[in-house]
Amino acid sequence: MILYGIPNCNTVKKAQDWLKGKNIAFEFHDFKKKGITDEKLKTWFKAFGAETVLNKKGLTYKKLSKEEQVALNNENAIIDYLKQNTSAIKRPVVEINDEPVLIGFDEEAYAGKLIK
Repeated sequence: MILYGIPNCNTVKKAQDWLKGKNIAFEFHDFKKKGITDEKLKTWFKAFGAETVLNKKGLTYKKLSKEEQVALNNENAIIDYLKQNTSAIKRPVVEINDEPVLIGFDEEAYAGKLIK
């Protein structure tokens, strides 16, 4: 299992703490340091929708002008933006065997998907 995010994000910290508390092993991918690929973003778009992957509630997105926000109107524009501004990716994203299964952190959703 891979948990994608950035280390100083409170939501990522909650997810990591929850996983550790349940003794669920995971690898952490810091996309601030390691980046993110077009292919990975496209996979996440297919699983969750581009509008979900692009975190419109976050400060990074909110700092954009209305014109810049409106310009993020297709997958390619969103991919280019997210690769340059990884803080605008909703996090964390959990993948199991390269399949995206969760985005964000919700204890019930995590329990439902990760506890057998």
